[in-house]
Amino acid sequence: MTYCLGILSKEGVAGLADTRITSGNDTTTAKKIYTVQREKHSFFIMTSGLRSVRDKAITYFGEVIEAQDEKFTKLYKAVNQFGEQVKRVALEDKRSLEEAGLYFNLFSIVGGQLEEDKEPKMYLLYPQGNWIEIGPGTPYVIIGNTGFGNPILKRSLTYDSTLEFGLKSGFLSFDATRISANDVDYPIDTVVLRKNEYNLIEHRFEEKELGHISEFWNSRLKAGIEKLPAVALSRAFAPNEQMTLIE
Repeated sequence: MTYCLGILSKEGVAGLADTRITSGNDTTTAKKIYTVQREKHSFFIMTSGLRSVRDKAITYFGEVIEAQDEKFTKLYKAVNQFGEQVKRVALEDKRSLEEAGLYFNLFSIVGGQLEEDKEPKMYLLYPQGNWIEIGPGTPYVIIGNTGFGNPILKRSLTYDSTLEFGLKSGFLSFDATRISANDVDYPIDTVVLRKNEYNLIEHRFEEKELGHISEFWNSRLKAGIEKLPAVALSRAFAPNEQMTLIE
């Protein structure tokens, strides 16, 4: 399983992805963020699904980038072409995968800004090759293990949030997923692109670097629960009121 988060902000876009790869009893790590960085031309792709499908689609797309990248002046054009490569892989491999009991399930988040984009964009690409654009109304998207970290983002993140705030919320969302699922873990990779700067910034973080944030959050969460103004809940511990029977 995977945890990949894309964040859309008025300041730009950001991504956060775990690196755990699980196959049976074997656990390894691998990068799940693919980047393209050229002058006034920057975007990233994060993927969730079968690693073999991901690698093949990215390889095909890399060849397209080498031959046609200058034709992509808006991000949706690059997304369309990546979708074509996903469909190409489906034609080649989907049947044999399903015969082996595996699902063709490559989901992708694409974020960035190209020459003619007025602002950074973000898209969610489905295994069928179609996509939706992520907008200010719900300025984030998770692929992979989505259930555990979603509530934190819903309560905290808006389009007006800074990228710094977004990554803090994103880390807490990842941490909630990591604690609840044994197939998501450190190290994590981040990528940040500020509006009109066309400069992707990538970093990798180990647990020893960020573990203190998790401990801080846990202690503050417990303290916050203790101080909740929940007097009304005290009635849950009061003896049941006697019902008056009317004859």
